[in-house]
Amino acid sequence: MSTHGPGGRVDPAHPGDPATIGPYRIIGRLGTGGMGTVHAGLDPRGVRVAVKAVHRAQAQDPEFRARFRREVALSSRVQGPCLVPLLAADTETGSPWLATAYVPGPTLAQHLHAYGPLTGGTLHAFAAGTAQALAAIHRADVVHRDVKPQNVILSPAGPRVLDFGIAHAADGTSVTRTGVMTGTPGWISPEHYRTGTSGPAGDVFAWGALVAYAATGRLPFGSGAPDVVAFRILSGEADLGGVPAALREVLEQALAKDPEDRPTAARAAERCAALLCAQATQVLVPGTDPTLAGDPVRAAWHVPALHDPAWPGPAAPRRGRLLLAVAVGAAAAGGLVGGLLALPATRAEQAARPVADASVDPAGAAHTTGTPAAPAGGSGSPSAAAADAGAGATDTAPTLATWRAARTAQTPAENDARGSMGTGAWIDAATYPDQDFSLGFHQPRGEVYITSGGRELDFGAIHEVARTACLGLRDLRTAYPDLPYRTFVIVDTGRRGGPAVVWSDDFRANTACSTSMTDRTTAPGAGQAAGWYPDAGGLAAAQVPSRDPDEIRIADRIATSIIQAWSGNSSTNGYYRLSHDNLSVGFDPENRVMYVWAAKPAWDGTTRGVWARQAAQQSCEQLAAASAESANWPYTRYAVLIEDPTVGDAFLRWGSTGACGA
Repeated sequence: MSTHGPGGRVDPAHPGDPATIGPYRIIGRLGTGGMGTVHAGLDPRGVRVAVKAVHRAQAQDPEFRARFRREVALSSRVQGPCLVPLLAADTETGSPWLATAYVPGPTLAQHLHAYGPLTGGTLHAFAAGTAQALAAIHRADVVHRDVKPQNVILSPAGPRVLDFGIAHAADGTSVTRTGVMTGTPGWISPEHYRTGTSGPAGDVFAWGALVAYAATGRLPFGSGAPDVVAFRILSGEADLGGVPAALREVLEQALAKDPEDRPTAARAAERCAALLCAQATQVLVPGTDPTLAGDPVRAAWHVPALHDPAWPGPAAPRRGRLLLAVAVGAAAAGGLVGGLLALPATRAEQAARPVADASVDPAGAAHTTGTPAAPAGGSGSPSAAAADAGAGATDTAPTLATWRAARTAQTPAENDARGSMGTGAWIDAATYPDQDFSLGFHQPRGEVYITSGGRELDFGAIHEVARTACLGLRDLRTAYPDLPYRTFVIVDTGRRGGPAVVWSDDFRANTACSTSMTDRTTAPGAGQAAGWYPDAGGLAAAQVPSRDPDEIRIADRIATSIIQAWSGNSSTNGYYRLSHDNLSVGFDPENRVMYVWAAKPAWDGTTRGVWARQAAQQSCEQLAAASAESANWPYTRYAVLIEDPTVGDAFLRWGSTGACGA
């Protein structure tokens, strides 16, 4: 559970938050995630704790409650160094909860972004401590299954391994949906990709990648699309350049492709502890366990001093309505995001501050995208907006001028809007460590403006923010039925060409908060098959790394053929070049559709069209060839997309192998 934050920062309690949970006084929030809310609590002695309370709606789901009982049962079995102890829990109450010790400090990912790689004794202490934690987990017959930088806190006393949200018993007992791959791309073992196996050896593989990342600040199998990273893990060698020689030998063994060739976590811990003690010039008594020779991890641990103020006492009761805080994204998917991921409003608020002169030249709209495509069901339709009495409506698309004319929150509902969208990370904190969001309100137009400050949002992040905003605003309307807004608009101030409107949607009409990019109200165009449509859900499924060897092989073949065909096009140059880093192929097994998407942020419409035709032709021919090779090959449909928030994301072409060249 990533429930801990740097500096002991506590966000204010929300209306409806409990005053107590079990024996703990609740004084604020540390974070919110997909499973529930993490509250800052004090026990009767004033000791700080993190209390994880399950969302009420999720607690009513029998499958989810079973998963929560399992998490508590597994956490109670695990005791050892560099772990966060479970203190208490109640899994049978109407609102289940568990409490753990509070651990201040940044995640490994955040530390590397701020200070760079770990070195010297601190690096060896990190390797030894995290290996000791995994050894303790495995001794309890538990497999972690989600070892990654976001799940390791660098506390003042040493590393702490967190999050048992997707752990399972080593005997195979688990409560997960059939066919859903657990884990995070880049931190998944080769055998998990091939067979779905996720035993202790898989944790050791992820540990090897984790330590390499800590030592170099580089992902050992590189970055890029999930299927590309999966291919490197299955077929390539880890990048260990810059890892100290003695530690490198241990990591090479941990990253072996065959799980039988990897050391156990206990053996890795022993070797790293021996390296740590040797580096610290400590003399080990013959016959003693090096992990028990005093506390070498803490002795060698040196991280920047942490400002960790005392928490305030419980706040006076607040009046208000219950708001369900919803946070969606890579950081919240496996468990909970902590106060360390709470988003401050700094650059974004400065960028969104209303200006005295709102008569900015609307020509700024030329740099905006508006809604990439109207979601199914008429979402975003001006006529639908006008039909809803009491909500603002407008016949014109949002622009930078209307964004600048928006004001800061003034009413109770507006003040609660940010909290309704969650206090945790909206997007992956490792990729966007300095991102912040702020809200502006244009009541005459019925629009809520969400301003992103920091790094430019990519295709996936925009959709995560859009879904989070939609869910939060729908919850806000439940609490405030007379809410005078119906549209939200996302403005990205990190764009290289300056601020731009990158998304807008009607959250009232979009009841499912879908971020589908296909306008189904219009007839299919050239290269777009009639009778079926690709959608955002299928694309999301395709972006989950496959563990099917045939899918991985065919995906690599198709991607290579598209890249080679495009490279041979005399009209292209370096600016338009494609590679495995910006072209991806994935599969939606439920609907039997293959998706091809390219990340090119500045292609014009002509280039998009040329590439889409060529990619569709290659996709169709290669899928047909795969079907000819094997009667069991299930995919006959394909869809082609360019990820390009600059001019709008849309599925450009789709079809089936029975009509190649159409």
